[in-house]
Amino acid sequence: MQQIEENKKKYEFIEDLPGVGPATAGKLRELGYHTVESVAMATSRELDPVGVSEKKAFQIIQAARSSIGLSFIRADELYKMRKSVLRLTSGSKALDKILAGGLETQTITEYYGEYGSGKSQMCHQLCINVQLPPERGGLNGGVLYIDTENTFRLERIVQMAEFAGLDPEQAVKNIIYAEAYTSDHQMFLLENADEIIKANNIKLIIIDSLTAHFRSEYIGREMLASRQQRLNKHMHKLTALARAFNAVAVVTNQVMAKPDQFFGDAIHPIGGNIVGHTSHTRIYLRRASHGPVRIARLVSSPYLPEGEEILKVTENGIEDVSEEEKATKSRGR
Repeated sequence: MQQIEENKKKYEFIEDLPGVGPATAGKLRELGYHTVESVAMATSRELDPVGVSEKKAFQIIQAARSSIGLSFIRADELYKMRKSVLRLTSGSKALDKILAGGLETQTITEYYGEYGSGKSQMCHQLCINVQLPPERGGLNGGVLYIDTENTFRLERIVQMAEFAGLDPEQAVKNIIYAEAYTSDHQMFLLENADEIIKANNIKLIIIDSLTAHFRSEYIGREMLASRQQRLNKHMHKLTALARAFNAVAVVTNQVMAKPDQFFGDAIHPIGGNIVGHTSHTRIYLRRASHGPVRIARLVSSPYLPEGEEILKVTENGIEDVSEEEKATKSRGR
């Protein structure tokens, strides 16, 4: 299966795609398709509102896909492509170890847990870590942060940046922030994010929290199907952006208790199978009995075994628990 690179044409702007004139380009942008990468990840049905035939839409998408190299490939070529997947440190060496080096680009990592378990603190730490050079576990990139519960705090970013040796003023400039007021607004922000991601070298996309608005707006069993459909669409858009721009995608998720469950943990993440299947890696955070210690459990991953580590949340950010602290903790049980 020989790929002929010479026949591949690079299209820089959506107007460069064959069959896309100024009017079509304008309609694509209205739908949230600002870059060739985002058009490549679309389906012909999603381009219906543009007003072109299904055949024409398919041709436009195929041209975009050929431009960024999406095609059938051999598994050995896929193995080479997998080497383009980068890893972002979580801030804790112990957690990085069970994640095989850190959070992966091109996939979604989900943190879930009860209130106060450290989900937003993890997100704040990642905002700093992504700006670090690769030799320190970073990606030399910026952050797109969609906040749904008004939990983002610049004071924490400044604290963590100073501890990491970054200029706080520059660290803040590398974070593109948006507050989502409803689930529709949340989806709109993500659907129109591709141009911002490309222009600002975004290497980390955070939605904190993914499910808060959906949970409060879609109440009752009769609304469950429509909620799940919209959540599914939202998460697939996030996956498409992470793949197109080789970025880390992180979502936080609320939990619910199942009092009728007699065995195992009665705490379950919101969103059911839709969120469970779309999240590539799921990490369950919970508080230890006292103090700043948190327990992080890798619940699911396509290829990593389950594992559990302890870490702590301090004014400096996410840190490892020292061997002395572990010994003291075990003696105090």
